[in-house]
Amino acid sequence: MYGSGLRKAELLSLRIKDIDFSSNNIFVRGGKGNKDRTTMLPMRLVPALKQQIARVELLHSQDIIDGYGEVYLPDALNRKYPSAAKETAWQFLFPSTKIGKDPRSGVLRRHHLHPSSLSKQIRQAVLAAKVHKPAKSHSFRHSFATHLLESGYDLRTIQELLGHSDISTTEIYTHVVNRGGKGVLSPADSLFA
Repeated sequence: MYGSGLRKAELLSLRIKDIDFSSNNIFVRGGKGNKDRTTMLPMRLVPALKQQIARVELLHSQDIIDGYGEVYLPDALNRKYPSAAKETAWQFLFPSTKIGKDPRSGVLRRHHLHPSSLSKQIRQAVLAAKVHKPAKSHSFRHSFATHLLESGYDLRTIQELLGHSDISTTEIYTHVVNRGGKGVLSPADSLFA
């Protein structure tokens, strides 16, 4: 979430096919407002993501053997590509640990990790890191935007990476970058920098 500016729901709904190692991109499909976008894939995450994909492939193979190897696909995709739901590429990148009943169809299948599971993992990591400020999943997205601004990237680029339709939404992040005293550094700070 920090390295790509993803929302929690966008991260959890990623499929294996949404990770493009050749172009270092992550494809967000049906993000907020049902919009698609492309964001960056941090190079330092490539080894861990490849390991995660290998784990998903093993889990998917076992699910196929057990008769549960089909994931949910929107109706239009399911009709257009009837066998896609069983293909490895369409499996969730962060699958649930359990098989569950799809509330729409009643079919038993593996869905993605539940948002509360991710929230719990973040809370545990924040406690373990002894961070004394409130930190939730959206904190990573906020830090992504803020650090890009601090590094000199323009608002328009950040707007596209975050998937904001209106630049004024992205401009909210500029208040964090602006220091007190109208952005002027104290001479005491600049002398010893």
